[in-house]
Amino acid sequence: PAQYELCRFMIALARVCEKRILLVEDDPAARESIKLLLRIDRHIVTEVDNSQGALRLFSPERFDLAIIDYFMPNMQGHELAEKLKRVAPTLPILMVTAYFEKLVDAGIPVDAILPKPFGIEELRQSIAQLLSVE
Repeated sequence: PAQYELCRFMIALARVCEKRILLVEDDPAARESIKLLLRIDRHIVTEVDNSQGALRLFSPERFDLAIIDYFMPNMQGHELAEKLKRVAPTLPILMVTAYFEKLVDAGIPVDAILPKPFGIEELRQSIAQLLSVE
């Protein structure tokens, strides 16, 4: 039973590895930390520090997932999410935020919200759920 669960976890982890992820985070330390967590699972990470940079880089076929910080200068994360969803309605978007309580029922156009701070297991679980990995 325990070995079975471990095996199931490893299979699910293998399915969620090596995805192309757009990471949009204005805080350099937070961006570096998230990038390191993503690279542990061999994801291909394209990082930008603002929404305008994300919009310049974005094309629907280029990314499997977008991870967006909520609170950023010039354009908030929910505004970026709206713009990305207009271009790529099926793109899974994970919002990361320290303002989780304010956003959880706010109708933000994202597929999941992950409260900061978070660890690798919470990030893996969110990614797996968004990419429909059992």
